[in-house]
Amino acid sequence: MSSPPETVPDDFETLKAAFLAERAARREAEARASGAEAMVAHLKLLIAKLKRERFGPSSEHRRRLLDQLELQLEELEATATEDACAAEAAAAKPAVSGVTRRKPVRGPLPAHLPRERVVIPAPAVCPCCQGKLVKLGEDVTETLEVIPRQWKVIQTVREKFTCRSCEKIAQPPAPFHPIARGRAGAGLLAMVLYGKFGNHLPLNRQSEGFAREGIELDVSTLADWVGASAAALSPLVELIRRHVLGAARIHGDDTTVPVLAKGRTVTGRLWTYVRDDRPFGGPDPPAAVYAYSRTRDGEHPRRHLADFAGILQADAFAGFNALYDPSRKPGPITEAACWAHARRKLFVLADLAKAPLALEAVQRIDTLFDVERALKGVPEGQRLALRQQHAAPIAGELEAWMRRERARLSRHNDVAKAMEYMLKRWPAFTRFLDHGKICLTNNAAERALRGIALGRRSWLFAGSDRGGERAAAIYTMITTAKLNDVDPQAWLEDVLRRIADHPASRLADLLPWNWQPAVAAAAA
Repeated sequence: MSSPPETVPDDFETLKAAFLAERAARREAEARASGAEAMVAHLKLLIAKLKRERFGPSSEHRRRLLDQLELQLEELEATATEDACAAEAAAAKPAVSGVTRRKPVRGPLPAHLPRERVVIPAPAVCPCCQGKLVKLGEDVTETLEVIPRQWKVIQTVREKFTCRSCEKIAQPPAPFHPIARGRAGAGLLAMVLYGKFGNHLPLNRQSEGFAREGIELDVSTLADWVGASAAALSPLVELIRRHVLGAARIHGDDTTVPVLAKGRTVTGRLWTYVRDDRPFGGPDPPAAVYAYSRTRDGEHPRRHLADFAGILQADAFAGFNALYDPSRKPGPITEAACWAHARRKLFVLADLAKAPLALEAVQRIDTLFDVERALKGVPEGQRLALRQQHAAPIAGELEAWMRRERARLSRHNDVAKAMEYMLKRWPAFTRFLDHGKICLTNNAAERALRGIALGRRSWLFAGSDRGGERAAAIYTMITTAKLNDVDPQAWLEDVLRRIADHPASRLADLLPWNWQPAVAAAAA
C-alpha cells in the first residue's frame, strides 16, 4: 500500500519556517557526523600511540603514520568545532544536542598577568521607561591576549668632557659586551641559544621568524653568536663539570647524534653524567654535564671520568668495564646496575609473549620498586637501614627463585637470557643494599637525554664535531638550570650580561644554584 504524497503548504511563512528547520537539522547532523569522525580519529591516534609504547618505534613508516594521524586529528577537531558553531547559529540555541566531544576543563587565567580593564558604556537612562539607572553590579569576562614581541636598539652614550685647567679629556669607560665587537644584547643571545638547544629550533627557522618581524639576521650571523656565547660561557661549563665529577655517585648514559660528514651523516654520541643527591637527602645541588664523541669506544668514558673514583650508576655497556678495573688509577670506580634496564627486558616478554615466568619476575621486581618509592629523600643512613630491613629479603628471594628457574630453561630461551643478564651482574644489581647513596635505577641520566632525543628530530644533525661539542656545552648549562628549578633563558641572559666583567674569583656566584638576578644582587 503506497503512502499518500505529502502536502506542501502554500503559505510563505510556513514554507520559510520549514526551510529553516530543515537547514538547522541538516547543520546539526553535519556537526554530529564531524564530531563522530573526530572521535574515531582520536581513538585511532590513541591506539597508534599505545602500539608505539608497546612495540616501540620499529620503523620510520610508523613514525610518519603517527604524525599523519595527529595532523588528521587536528583537522577533524577544527572541522567539528566549525560545524558545531554553524549548527548552533542556525538553530539559535546554546549548544548542539548529540555532540558529546569532551572539551578540556576551563581553568582561571594566570593571576600574575597584568589586567587591562575595558568598560563597555552603559545606557544613560532606562531603555524601557527612560528612568534613572542605579548600578547594581557588574559581570567581568576575561580574555587572554598577547602583545607581539618588541625589538629595540639601545644606544649607550659616553659623553666626553674636557678640563679647562689641564685640558685633559675625561670619558666613562666603554661597557662590556657579551660578544666582543658584537651588536647583540644579552637577551637576544639567550633567546637564540635557548631557542636552538632548549626549544629545538634550528637557526634557519629562527632566522625566518625574525625576518617576518622585520629583523634580517642571517644564519651565519646567528651561528657566530652561538659560537661566541659558548666561548664566553665555557668557564661556567668547567665549574659544572668539576661539581658533577666531585660527587660520590653519578649517573652515566649516552645517546646517538647524527653528525654531518662528507656527502653523508655519521653517528656520533652525546654522553651525560648527572649528579643528583636529592634521593638520599644530600645537600649538594643537582647538575648534569655532557660530552661529545664521534664514536662509542670505551676510551671516551675513560677520558671523561679520568679523575673520578666514586660510584657510577649505568647500564651494562662494555665500554665502562675498564673503569671498574681494581688496578685503575686514581682508583676503581664502583659499578651500580640499573634495575629499570633489567625489568624492561622481562616486561617485554611478559607483555608480548605472555611468558608466566617473566610476569612473575616483573611482579617480584616491582615489590623492590615499591619499597624504594617510600625511601625517596630519606637520609643515607636511615635509607640503608630500611633497605636492609625491607629490600634485602626480597632481593634474596628473587635471586634464589631466578637461579632455580634459570636452571630449568634452555640457554636459548628469551626469559633465560633476561635472567642471565641479571644473574651475571648480581653484585652490581644488589650493591644498593650496601650503599645508601645508590639509586635503584639510572633514570636520572635517561631523563637528561630525553631533550636531545626530542631535539634531533628537529635539527636532524650536528654540523660538525665542533658543533657537537658546542651542543654538549650548552646542554650542560640548560639542563643544570632546569634541575635547579631556574628559568634557563633568564639565567643565560643575566649571565651573558655580567660574565665579561665578573671577578674570576667569584665565578661560582653565577652557577644556577647560587644565582641571583642582577637586580636582586644589587639590592642585597
